[in-house]
Amino acid sequence: MEAPLIDPFARPISYLRVSVTDRCDFRCVYCMAEHMTFLPKKELLTLEELDRMCSAFVGLGVRKLRITGGEPLVRRDIMTFFEGMTRHLDSGALDELTLTTNGSQLARFADQLYAAGVRRVNVSLDTLDDEKFARVTRWGRLEQVLKGLDAAQAAGLSVKLNAVALKGFNEDELFTLAEFCAARGMDLTWIEVMPMGDLGNEDRVGQYWSLNDLRAQMATRYTLTDLPERTGGPARYVRVEETGQKIGFITPLTHNFCESCNRVRMTCTGQLYMCLGQEDMADLRPALRNHPGDDAPLREAIRNAIAHKPKGHDFDYSRQRADGQVSRHMSHTGG
Repeated sequence: MEAPLIDPFARPISYLRVSVTDRCDFRCVYCMAEHMTFLPKKELLTLEELDRMCSAFVGLGVRKLRITGGEPLVRRDIMTFFEGMTRHLDSGALDELTLTTNGSQLARFADQLYAAGVRRVNVSLDTLDDEKFARVTRWGRLEQVLKGLDAAQAAGLSVKLNAVALKGFNEDELFTLAEFCAARGMDLTWIEVMPMGDLGNEDRVGQYWSLNDLRAQMATRYTLTDLPERTGGPARYVRVEETGQKIGFITPLTHNFCESCNRVRMTCTGQLYMCLGQEDMADLRPALRNHPGDDAPLREAIRNAIAHKPKGHDFDYSRQRADGQVSRHMSHTGG
């Protein structure tokens, strides 16, 4: 039995988020530039290499695996990877296999995801207005996403919506989104916009809508009860007494949530980022590719990386500039 992964601040690392592609069929304004240059396909880990990499993490005590992108479901033959991970669910080594998606491909893949052992999906959806959706995603089609939500729920998947709080964009949909989720039996999480990537004319400070303000507005109509649950992740939850639904708040700017961080993120090229908000990373690809028949060097490289996990990130908008900004796009690391 391998010793578990423990970082320098005594936090056990039990959650891995894996980007399987940097490509996406949308171009959301807070995530990507409109004209992106994507990685050459030869630089990406193959699906077999992703399986081997994730299996090494599972062997070191990772209990939750979230697949991200880009948009993970646009990667060719991605379901073979999900089906491969099913063996770790069946053995009990993995507690949960899930994904974050823009919802565009859920109508195609929902049944297959459920068959592979996925039980929950997070869908990124910031607006229910057709025109605004087209504007924020640049290329997106709201009707396609709504059909994906229907397909996911029909397949038996539990769906949570993630909405990025954007000042001047979806402030007027605060209650609309909450009521939409309540009617469909979905939870909802609001996320503060993070300073990641050079997005040209996009104004990070101008987009920033504090979730303190958002919650105060919610409290004018709803009774919000703080919930004690902690998943090791960044969200803090409330129950809306009038609807019974759960609403989460992810506040990388308003409140630093790093003290209980249990996660790391791996890119589709095998770079491991110990913190979403820091530039430091470890390249695991050489340990993987230079030792095709031996995972011991890979496990050692993973342990060495975790030994350098920082205490927290440095995101800050308080001085009216995007302090702590990191250069890579969110789509590179995975949402």
